[in-house]
Amino acid sequence: MHDEGTGQGRTGQGDEIVRRARGVAAGFADVGLTQAEELLRRLSPEGRAQARREKEARQRRERRVLARLALALVAALLVWATLGMVFAPTIATALAIATMVVLTVMIAHYSKAAPRGRAALAEATLPDLAAETTLWLTAQRRGLPLPAAQLADALTQRFSELAPQTARLDPKSPAADAVRTLIATELPDLVDGWRAVPVSRRTVPQANGRTPNDHLIDGLRLIDMEVARMTDNLSHGALDAVAVQGRYLELKYGDLHTPLRSDDAEGLR
Repeated sequence: MHDEGTGQGRTGQGDEIVRRARGVAAGFADVGLTQAEELLRRLSPEGRAQARREKEARQRRERRVLARLALALVAALLVWATLGMVFAPTIATALAIATMVVLTVMIAHYSKAAPRGRAALAEATLPDLAAETTLWLTAQRRGLPLPAAQLADALTQRFSELAPQTARLDPKSPAADAVRTLIATELPDLVDGWRAVPVSRRTVPQANGRTPNDHLIDGLRLIDMEVARMTDNLSHGALDAVAVQGRYLELKYGDLHTPLRSDDAEGLR
């Protein structure tokens, strides 16, 4: 009896080891597949377009830093010119240099590339939010199932179209809150929730018959549709503003372009 119980225990342990080994093997297979997909994506036209968008986002950040440094230089020159009328030239120059150093350190501190995590999205200003989300989503793309990765690529294109619209939004408006909630909170929640699922369980159907991969793909598809709707609504608002301004100018100055009648011409002679 003791030997039989021991044999059953060993069999149970063996089954558990086999089950874990299969899970690990499935995980390695998934990782190898996603790495191959990532390589193919980078070589594809879509991958090259994505790399170009990432480069453009980095260049925009660099231009912002240069613009801030130029403003710091102007501020230092104004300090030097102002203090030069009160203090000796040496003191004025020293204070101007100190001002430039302080401003440069502050710019370097606040402009350094933030990690592509949730904090980077939460701290991004509204005009920079689309670009920051593009960089974050690109970093998260590795390991996503192929349909989800394709949706991620589509979303980055959506963000490039949304960026000019959000730059004109009032940061305190309901529209700005909706944009920030969708792409800085709900999108990361979706991806982080999927990553919390073990690799070996992401393709296993749940009680509702759907896998975690299915939920991720459906969620990304809904977010893509919502970003497209937001972009369309905001662009229509801009078009309406242009139409209203054009109508106002037409009403105000339209008479200036009315041809002069013959009797009016006679009166002017």
